[in-house]
Amino acid sequence: MCGIVGIVGKSNVNQALYDALTVLQHRGQDAAGIVTSHDGRLFLRKDNGLVRDVFQQRHMQRLVGHMGIGHVRYPTAGSSTSAEAQPFYVNSPYGITLAHNGNLTNVEQLAKEIYESDLRHVNTNSDSEVLLNVFAHELAVRGKLQPTEEDVFAAVSHVHSRCVGGYAVVAMVTGYGIVGFRDPNGIRPVVFGQRHTDEGVEYMIASESVALDVLGFTLIRDLAPGEAVYITEEGQLYTKQCAKSPKLQPCIFEHVYLARPDSIMDGVSVYKARLRMGEKLAEKIQRERPEHDIDVVIPIPDTSRTAALELANHLGVKFREGFVKNRYIGRTFIMPGQAARKKSVRQKLNAIELEFRGKNVMLVDDSIVRGTTCKQIIQMAREAGAKNVYFCSAAPAVRYPNVYGIDMPSAHELIAHNRTTDQVAELIGADWLIYQDLPDLIESVGGGKIKIEHFDCAVFNGEYVTGDIDAAYLERIEQARNDLAKVKTQAVSAIIDLYNN
Repeated sequence: MCGIVGIVGKSNVNQALYDALTVLQHRGQDAAGIVTSHDGRLFLRKDNGLVRDVFQQRHMQRLVGHMGIGHVRYPTAGSSTSAEAQPFYVNSPYGITLAHNGNLTNVEQLAKEIYESDLRHVNTNSDSEVLLNVFAHELAVRGKLQPTEEDVFAAVSHVHSRCVGGYAVVAMVTGYGIVGFRDPNGIRPVVFGQRHTDEGVEYMIASESVALDVLGFTLIRDLAPGEAVYITEEGQLYTKQCAKSPKLQPCIFEHVYLARPDSIMDGVSVYKARLRMGEKLAEKIQRERPEHDIDVVIPIPDTSRTAALELANHLGVKFREGFVKNRYIGRTFIMPGQAARKKSVRQKLNAIELEFRGKNVMLVDDSIVRGTTCKQIIQMAREAGAKNVYFCSAAPAVRYPNVYGIDMPSAHELIAHNRTTDQVAELIGADWLIYQDLPDLIESVGGGKIKIEHFDCAVFNGEYVTGDIDAAYLERIEQARNDLAKVKTQAVSAIIDLYNN
């Protein structure tokens, strides 16, 4: 999960890109980067850290130009280095920079092709750099001194034919324009919009519509699966379908957890989808535990608040805010390293004893992934005096790895993998546990005014929409993750030994 943005404006876009990245900060807290173009030159700043920490005034002053792209990142395969912060750059052809949200599932094959056939060098382990080199090669073979929109669309078409996985991309061709495109299944989100100024029309591409809203852009629409949008430096906009057999199958986990509630994705309000999740959960509780003794419903802030409120309303139970959140601690799910996640939970949340003492409490979370966070929160509720602690997940049990850009690649890390609901409840310390049913989740997201027939639900049902994922692939990912963890552990041990000696 990452956040991307691209702007073609009529004046310097550095501040607008910065503001957009702060709005998208929830999509990645590991690294941030901005690159702008002015008079055929590129100006780049990227590093590990939050947006506010990466960009100081001296950096912003150097990011001149009325065209640029930006990125916020979190690692999809363990901890990262600043070398893998985006955007990435290649000088041929034209000078292209690229930022990417998602993950390529055939990256090993592509890396080999790039070296042996395309004669290009990849300098990091990032699949984003691989994707950039594929796009650059396909644009280079067009052999044009000045690329047209048709050249750009032809290059994107070849990217789709070579790259498999989930990806939303913004790329800047120095001196010519910005292109955005989306994988043929539409797994990862991307939208574009416009705003009118005294100087003319400005365009913006972003991961979520909320970034457009905050900057005063009007949403035009989502990019369709396989579609590309190209905005020239002069402000001409072109769009074209570049995939042979596109099919909308967006990641349903975006609506569960990843996206902000004030975003619109593929025409669906994330907020309304989460309201419907709460309704469905209430209906399931009434079916399975009609004699429940819930005194109060308390959300685990912030993502679950919308579903929890609607659940309480439908059950006729009091809704209360029982946890106070420290706004200066990041999202635990996207923190690299289990130790960091464990440490941050107590720092991030504190229980209000008044809402727990002597009560049967229903805690509501958006999902249960590793179980680390909810186990500690349940213990906090008991320490605050709760009589009984029940737990409700707005999503079904997460049982399978994600391979399209969300950091849950190892099955053994998932608490629900090969376990029953009762077993998970016992492990996290809940008196009983309710999961959302997958058909209800699908109806919650796809059952509004905008009908979406198919979703990527792989983390819940193990069905990967790209059709290229098997047990051997998942084993390779898990082994690579384990190897990386060993290297990190050895490095830390070496540093400690050096310090002690």
